Amino acid sequence: MDFDLIIIGAGPAGLCLARALRGSGLRTCLIEQQPRESLQDPAFDGREIALTQHSAELLRQLGIWPLLGEAHIAPLKDALVLNGGCGPNQARMLISHRLSPRSELGHLVANHHIRRAAFAAALADTAGDGPPPELRCGEQVVRIHTDAHAAQITLGSGQTLSARLAVAADSRHSSTRRAMGIPADMHDYGRTMLVCNMTHEQPHHATAWEWFDHGQTLALLPMNPCPQTGQHRSSVVLTLASHELQPLLDLDETAFGQAMTRRFGQQLGAMRLSSTRHAYPLVGVWARRLVAQRFAAVGDAAVGMHPVTAHGFNLGLRSIDTLATALIAAHQQGQDIASPALLDRYQQTHQRASRGLYLATHAVATLYTREQTPARWLRHAMVGLGERFTPFKRAMAASLTGLA
Repeated sequence: MDFDLIIIGAGPAGLCLARALRGSGLRTCLIEQQPRESLQDPAFDGREIALTQHSAELLRQLGIWPLLGEAHIAPLKDALVLNGGCGPNQARMLISHRLSPRSELGHLVANHHIRRAAFAAALADTAGDGPPPELRCGEQVVRIHTDAHAAQITLGSGQTLSARLAVAADSRHSSTRRAMGIPADMHDYGRTMLVCNMTHEQPHHATAWEWFDHGQTLALLPMNPCPQTGQHRSSVVLTLASHELQPLLDLDETAFGQAMTRRFGQQLGAMRLSSTRHAYPLVGVWARRLVAQRFAAVGDAAVGMHPVTAHGFNLGLRSIDTLATALIAAHQQGQDIASPALLDRYQQTHQRASRGLYLATHAVATLYTREQTPARWLRHAMVGLGERFTPFKRAMAASLTGLA
């Protein structure tokens, strides 16, 4: 047997799992298509990750949090939900950190900083952490086969590796999950998300916005001030049908800033682009099973969330914590780390943790992208009622902190 565990995909999920298993005595291999340089110093991709307090604690336990750098961690104190256009009839619901036991609901960290820190924590040759996993970069998995004894992984180079357990961490469109015959329910929301960083005249007060406007959905994630200018800065997310979004991507920086200022109803004053722009189609994925014979899926390969409730990476960390804890306990007790009973417990635990959130997120995303008059009335009423019903807002605050 070449390894105890082969992790397919060295994105944040695969790297965090590899880090969680360091020092356990398990021999781990990471397989990734990208070159090592792209993993070690990942490029900015536009995405800011809203980390719950629970996720921040998990990253501390993994030794990843200190490697992020304080300058790259922004506080997320409150969340504001808006519905409708600007004006006196706009519905608002403020979810305050005062409804939780913490001074902020969570933290904002750019995805590429998480990837960089996770790589450093997982692969650093640090005394006391045990040997780092073996990293095979520039390799593609062309075949996976499992039986009662082992998982066999065939690489594009022709080499075959064996392990007691194979783990898919290769995105919501996981080819490994599909190769194992695991079906997934996919929902294409027919929308594309444009993400970028922008500076603006008015302060954001460390408050995240989710604005369900007529004909568009806008989000604002509060960042630390721009290091070059000291101006207020946020990650901005605009969701539109793909054919409506492309003209915005084609605008020059000045025209784009003016267009986004108008789309935000000038509520933040003049806005200016301060990063590259990136577009991502919105697709939700629910794997019907998370395990098979000597196989498990984690992160987005297990559950790919719509970003409207900001739970995707947080749920991925939960899956990694659940699986890693079970694997380490089994190894310490001399048990099979890929026993059907262990994998079934992992599946049940993570599906219980994620099913409700996935369905609720899907319902919210579906309702708030419909433009028919009844849908507009319903979401306006829901936001208005939510603002007046403190127990609901308290439950939302608990969910956003991850302490529910």
